[in-house]
Amino acid sequence: ESLVRTFTPFYFLVEPLDVLAVRGMSVIMNCSAQCETPPRIEWRKDGSFLNLVSDDRRQLLPDGSLLINSVVHSKHNKPDEGYYQCVATVDSLGTIVSRTAKLTVAGK
Repeated sequence: ESLVRTFTPFYFLVEPLDVLAVRGMSVIMNCSAQCETPPRIEWRKDGSFLNLVSDDRRQLLPDGSLLINSVVHSKHNKPDEGYYQCVATVDSLGTIVSRTAKLTVAGK
């Protein structure tokens, strides 16, 4: 008898796009992934995972998007500018990584 291995669809519905943010304003990096088991969404900035649990400025929205409140940008401190990726994980299936989106900050 043949063993039929069912394929479970797991994919991004929305991936982040390059965005121009304004200092002091909020910005959203969009991301949403689809799977029958809800994926765990995390964000990487410049290759490192963001710890959003203790972050008072950045938060993960219910759909997986990243909200940055009050973008910070000064001559010596540019914590928000950089390259972002959305990482979706379903433990039984694995991990998918979105395209890389660049966040650039414009001065006022």
